[in-house]
Amino acid sequence: MSHYQAPVKDIMFLLNNVFELSELSELPALADFSPDLIGAVLEEAGKFATGVLAPLNSVGDQQGCSFDDGQVSTADGWIDAYKQFCDGGWMGLALPEAYGGQGLPNFIAMPVNEMWNSANLSFEMLHTLIQGGSEIFLSLGTDVQKARYLEQLVSGNWTVAMALTEPAAGSDLGAITTRAILNEDGSYQIKGQKIFISYGEHDVAENIIHLVLARTPDAPPGGRGISLFAVPKYRINADGGVGELNDVACMSIEHKTGLHGSPTCSMSYGDNNACFGELIGTENRGLSAMFILMNAARLSTGLQGVAIGEVGYQRALEYAQERVQGTDITGKKRVPIVEHPDVARMLLSIRSQVMGLRSLSYLIAARIDKASLSKNEQTRQSMNSSVALLTPVFKAFATESANLMAGTTIQIFGGMGFIEETGVAQLMRDSRITTIYEGTTGIQAKDLLFRKIAADKGAALSDLLAEITQDAEVLASIDSFTSLAEVLQGICAEVARMSERVVQAEQDDQLGLYAGSLAMLEAIGILCCSWQLGCVALTAHQKLQEGDDPAYHENLIALTRFYFAHFTPRVLSLTQTFFQADAGVKDYQFSVR
Repeated sequence: MSHYQAPVKDIMFLLNNVFELSELSELPALADFSPDLIGAVLEEAGKFATGVLAPLNSVGDQQGCSFDDGQVSTADGWIDAYKQFCDGGWMGLALPEAYGGQGLPNFIAMPVNEMWNSANLSFEMLHTLIQGGSEIFLSLGTDVQKARYLEQLVSGNWTVAMALTEPAAGSDLGAITTRAILNEDGSYQIKGQKIFISYGEHDVAENIIHLVLARTPDAPPGGRGISLFAVPKYRINADGGVGELNDVACMSIEHKTGLHGSPTCSMSYGDNNACFGELIGTENRGLSAMFILMNAARLSTGLQGVAIGEVGYQRALEYAQERVQGTDITGKKRVPIVEHPDVARMLLSIRSQVMGLRSLSYLIAARIDKASLSKNEQTRQSMNSSVALLTPVFKAFATESANLMAGTTIQIFGGMGFIEETGVAQLMRDSRITTIYEGTTGIQAKDLLFRKIAADKGAALSDLLAEITQDAEVLASIDSFTSLAEVLQGICAEVARMSERVVQAEQDDQLGLYAGSLAMLEAIGILCCSWQLGCVALTAHQKLQEGDDPAYHENLIALTRFYFAHFTPRVLSLTQTFFQADAGVKDYQFSVR
């Protein structure tokens, strides 16, 4: 099953009503992006998703990629789809017009990327890598480097591979051993091996720019001694064209649980001492440079979770409406399984999570735009702090939710979901990696507690809680939403209690914080989704007052009530877990059997 329908109506509701495009249009750089223009972009992107990418999704899953003597071949249709993608100008969607891009803001690019991820996650990874790599060159590249790389990347002639992980290092990038030795001409000789490199080798573009983390001979130990280098597969001639092979070799591709359409490569650099790269930024600042790409990649990975949930819901709903089994609750007539309360519960659990997470992702995108475009320094700082706080929450919570939503999708299909031919098993296999790459869930939780909450003494989180509380007061002003407002205010208080403990923690409480970090991240994730769905209900209520599409907007209010009943209360139990999370952890001896 490869069908997928772009959820343009839901997307436009969130963009146009919840985030009030009029507010963003007040920024001079965004003044031309009217709702009509945004709708047109979404419609065209949706057509490409449904007409070109979605039919290839199962092809990529079933065929996978092939490896032969260092060469990687992608699945049937990949090369042609990539050409159509580039010819349509989609590669440069959110990149500057000066280099051939379309210059669209993040709040438009985010929903477009979501649709492409739903249609074909393995394919969309190519675009995500190029977007992130381009942003590194835009931020840190010299004028010469920008001229050399950016137009080629924006056009899609060249692609990007993130070469971070090594066999003995894993997520501990401070332990990498790849070497970079300065040559007399200012280039560097690169030597080392990397693993788990997405699209490190393929056949869809003429060159691949590897962004390689490596150490110079006199670099300090650990993360402080890592530098970032641009290492092209083929050397770049003086005229900007592609030259000879740069001693970059793919040794193998992985046989993976999912994402079969995306080649994951083991790469070797400099086996013949003839691999050359150029420094990006300054020596020993490679990790901070790479985090430009990494933070974007974390948001993109969280968005993959939303996308997987959306396509799972679409397939499960269609099946549940067609599959007749059992009787209704009166026992008098056979009905489609969508009429069984438990199936309805599962469908609503997926859809409510998707809407809450989707709304959160668009909120983050809009705040990235405000941070970069606002002329007010206080606004920029506030938006940057909010994005920094929400990024680990969104990445981890959305991807963990995606795995649960994929499992629920299979559950709705019953035994047929366990059969590969229905296509929904692919969702579970593809989603599994999302909680791992770009920083595992545990890494995100640690980042949230120690680098985001403890580091600023809870200031950014306090601002977020104040904002949510303010919206809860608006909810309380509507009689039918009073109970929702009370629940939202209550879980704000619970998260505030957790934050207070983090800020005031003593050194001997560090184990408890580490052990409880995931519980706090999940609690904030549920809080944010509850908040966003509360805003959805407010907007839907206003639309009902105006007589606009009653059935659709009444459904959105029902969806909000469902989430507040089935998910929001979990914050209370997560708070209890957080305050006693080290129970057993500090005492259990794994050496005892």
